[in-house]
Amino acid sequence: MATHGETAVDGVTTGLIGPGESVTWRARHFFVTFRATSRITAFDPPRHFRDEMVSGPFAHFAHDHYFEPSEHGTLMRDVFDYESPLGIIGALADALLLRRHMVRLLRERNEVVRRVAESAEWQQYLTAPC
Repeated sequence: MATHGETAVDGVTTGLIGPGESVTWRARHFFVTFRATSRITAFDPPRHFRDEMVSGPFAHFAHDHYFEPSEHGTLMRDVFDYESPLGIIGALADALLLRRHMVRLLRERNEVVRRVAESAEWQQYLTAPC
């Protein structure tokens, strides 16, 4: 998400992230720079993983990624649950601006997830002995 100034600054900052691991991002959205830390709280490759914000700008943020075979390759389904901070002000900002922005970000990020899921590195990760 370099187009939004997102940079991994702590935790797992390179390569693939796994169960229980976390990453802290520095990002700039809507002219505000912030840090957010997410942890992988569920991990069932190649079917599912969940990342949850443990610190950052949202009151609550959880994102499930589900993968299933389809006739054209792999179908990825997102379940994205978040709550804006600041009560009624946050809810208003969400309705007017944030929700659309988040959907656009998810689509961009999903393209990155697709490329990684189809990569040789990920395939090696799936077949490596535990």
